[in-house]
Amino acid sequence: MNRISCVFKNQQAHQYVLRQTNALQRIDQLRKLKKTIQENEDAIYFALRTDLRKSHFEASLTELFFVYGEIDFAINNLRAWMSPTRIGKMLSNPFAKNRIYYEPKGVCLIIAPWNYPFQLVMSPLVSAIAAGNCVMVKPSELSPATSKIITKIILDTFEEEHVACIEGNADVSQQLLELPFDHIFFTGSTEIGKVVMSAAAKNLTSVTLELGGKSPTIIDNEVNLEKAAKKIAWGKLVNAGQTCIAPDYILVPYQRVDEFVGLYKQFATEMYFKSKDEVNPEAYGKIISKRHFDRLSGLITEAVEKGARINWGGKTDEKNQTIYPAVLTQIPNGAKVMEEEIFGPILPIIPYTDLDEAIAFVNQKSKPLALYIFSNSSKNIKKIIKSTSAGGTCVNDVLVHIANPKVPFGGANHSGMGSSHGFFGFKNFSHERTVVKQRRIDFNDMVYPPYHTKQWVLNLLKRIM
Repeated sequence: MNRISCVFKNQQAHQYVLRQTNALQRIDQLRKLKKTIQENEDAIYFALRTDLRKSHFEASLTELFFVYGEIDFAINNLRAWMSPTRIGKMLSNPFAKNRIYYEPKGVCLIIAPWNYPFQLVMSPLVSAIAAGNCVMVKPSELSPATSKIITKIILDTFEEEHVACIEGNADVSQQLLELPFDHIFFTGSTEIGKVVMSAAAKNLTSVTLELGGKSPTIIDNEVNLEKAAKKIAWGKLVNAGQTCIAPDYILVPYQRVDEFVGLYKQFATEMYFKSKDEVNPEAYGKIISKRHFDRLSGLITEAVEKGARINWGGKTDEKNQTIYPAVLTQIPNGAKVMEEEIFGPILPIIPYTDLDEAIAFVNQKSKPLALYIFSNSSKNIKKIIKSTSAGGTCVNDVLVHIANPKVPFGGANHSGMGSSHGFFGFKNFSHERTVVKQRRIDFNDMVYPPYHTKQWVLNLLKRIM
């Protein structure tokens, strides 16, 4: 028996021990996890710098502080989450107590991506632990330095029968997917999400899929364009654009395209360049691998060959796996940059004449993980929200909805299924079990519906009155 099968078998046995744990015991595990993370902060920062050239500020904001927030929120609310939910009585059964109990799903698998390699392991892990599950974690092989420190943290915090980290390539993921887990939490591409869902179906395993897609941004004429451009520049270029909810393309009124491009260039340069023509490697990340670097370079080349215009940027540095921020305009139909999720610092600009045209453009594509609206018109904002569908939406901001543990985060259809963070993550790793507890009472010859319903009601009324 190989290690994966051995760990899985041990966790299957241990899950029944975890079912008996109370809130205080689970909170203790979360506190231990936080303490171990804090003890390894320097190593985490170094790993993220090695894998993705993340700055200390960016790693703090998007990886560590995010995870600390998830842990603290779970610790502060877990007692309430674990308490059975009271449900109102039914007329047909007025003497019974109705409750919903949240019980652990059992043995869960978390498959994490490389773009936020620490956060996207630890955030769902917090929810799984809070819900009382055994967990096997598979970090990405494309971020090996971070995977290594994640393994150390898990080994220092948990017994392997509770939480285990399994490193390896796609073959290891395939081995894991063949096992009959009780729940699988996957973050990654839509293409691989379909593979995960297909594998889960063989064992009737429930899944949470956090995928991606082409998240649009709609800017109307009723907006402060300077503020919009500044926020979009940050949201697009954080982690060198390798963010699942980054603005993928921008819909701008025809008459405001040049103004937006100028402002975007200004703010991108201020945030990520050390001179007019050279990015600052202390602030601007690198592309994760040669394969992804080639893919992004190819998107630019293919678009230009078909007639697109590089309005700004687009320089590539193969040696340092760096692609400079790029703005594309005049993009022809069929260009891959408008068909595939970009997942990089390339920003296509799509001009439009009226809002209905912009909405129609968004709706011709699959439902995105995020949709961003920049407008000061309540009428336009309501119209866009009502006329479109997306996993989540920000108005006059980008990305920030993912940071609030009080709201669900997740996709829709091709951009995912299920929700995470806070109570929604706890609920995602739990089975909602209905418990109806009948009070001890002598019903004599009372007959339950649907048989002799009229007589049953009469007998009930006599007893109540």
